[in-house]
Amino acid sequence: MLDAPVVNLFSHVKSTEVPWRTDGLRSFFAYRDLGVAAATGGRVIAHLVRANEAPEKGTGWHTHQAEFQIVFMTKGWAKFMYEDKITLVEAGDCVHQRPGIVHYLYDYSPDMEYLEVVGPANFGSTEVEGPCDVPAPTPWPEGATVG
Repeated sequence: MLDAPVVNLFSHVKSTEVPWRTDGLRSFFAYRDLGVAAATGGRVIAHLVRANEAPEKGTGWHTHQAEFQIVFMTKGWAKFMYEDKITLVEAGDCVHQRPGIVHYLYDYSPDMEYLEVVGPANFGSTEVEGPCDVPAPTPWPEGATVG
């Protein structure tokens, strides 16, 4: 997928130096880049993803054009549909999303935060027709705050 020369630089990113950004793939999430894409010449990206707004419609059915992807839930929980199966991913859980798997993140807690590692860094995302209906998200309690 990448024709660039291999880059393997030392990287140390301090959380106080990297802001949360809301201009990532999904506007209802915030993202914090961990510097891995730059250190690997785009071979891998590692970022933290957290809830930025209450779930309304979720990510929609999609696939990623990636060779490798894991999600490690660090806080809270999220509910995914992987093909036609509901999967509750809670803090401490790790999911390996095989290449091309059809999925939909449709519900999450206000404190949801996960580490996502994907190769290559500039992976694609394609909306697809889903294999089944998706449950409605759980409304957040009144006054719930993100993060």
